[in-house]
Amino acid sequence: MKSLIRWGATLGLVASTIIGSSFIENLRAFGLTDDQIAQILRNVPVFTVGDAKGAPLVASVRSGQNNNTNTSVTGVFMSQRDAQAFIDGLKKNNPELGKTVRIIPVSLAEVYKLAQANREQKKPLVFDLVPKQQQVDSAMAILRQNGKEVKDFTGVPVFFATVGKGKEEGYLTIQRQNQQVMPLFFDKEQLQSMVEAFKKQNPKQADTVRIQVAELEGVIQTLKDKNDPMLSQVVLVPSQESIEFLRSLPAPSGNNQAAPRTNKPQPRTNNQRPRSNTNQRRPAPTQNRRPK
Repeated sequence: MKSLIRWGATLGLVASTIIGSSFIENLRAFGLTDDQIAQILRNVPVFTVGDAKGAPLVASVRSGQNNNTNTSVTGVFMSQRDAQAFIDGLKKNNPELGKTVRIIPVSLAEVYKLAQANREQKKPLVFDLVPKQQQVDSAMAILRQNGKEVKDFTGVPVFFATVGKGKEEGYLTIQRQNQQVMPLFFDKEQLQSMVEAFKKQNPKQADTVRIQVAELEGVIQTLKDKNDPMLSQVVLVPSQESIEFLRSLPAPSGNNQAAPRTNKPQPRTNNQRPRSNTNQRRPAPTQNRRPK
């Protein structure tokens, strides 16, 4: 599977976004600051694998045109279940290493900040975002339905919806604290619940609603590069699986959740690359349409 993106080293270069509507084309020319982007990302939990001190598990991966370069890579899972499956695989294939590591939940904002700070290093630590395979499959199905010929989806999919046709087409938005925001979902099933609620409330527009998909990496790049007031209205909605996992954790005492250490890491290394495999879903509240 080619869904692992070199996020840390190439975040400033990766700008490709595969979607079926004018989402990216309509977001032009005002780059948000890193702090503003981190604010958008901070409510999204992701899951790393590290030792008891929080140092990330790092694999040495051959890269470059001739596979003659060693790159240090740490996996960042969008799904806690995928992170656990990776640890279970380690326990079978490398029991000594497997019994010393654990799942470390951390905010996507922290990963973003570390990636930004780390990308200027001579040999940067690369953060590979690992999507849920079910959501990758859903993304590819949507692109094919929208007439795209795709064999793979090389990124973390995020889902949104449009409503209307032609010049009347707009984005499906949600009312939150007296403000309209545009939600991007990591699980298609969550968006589907929102869409169904909208169709029931607005039956005349039901046949104009379309589910779309973008790459998270491309959306982040758009937030950095483009200028549109709607950028500040983008909200990333964590998967229900992630929310339920975090709710199951004991309340922290003192510091916030641990983050991967990259300043002076003493990471454990392993050459097994992370793989993805799971699912989950959740509904969303009543929506209404935001025109372009």
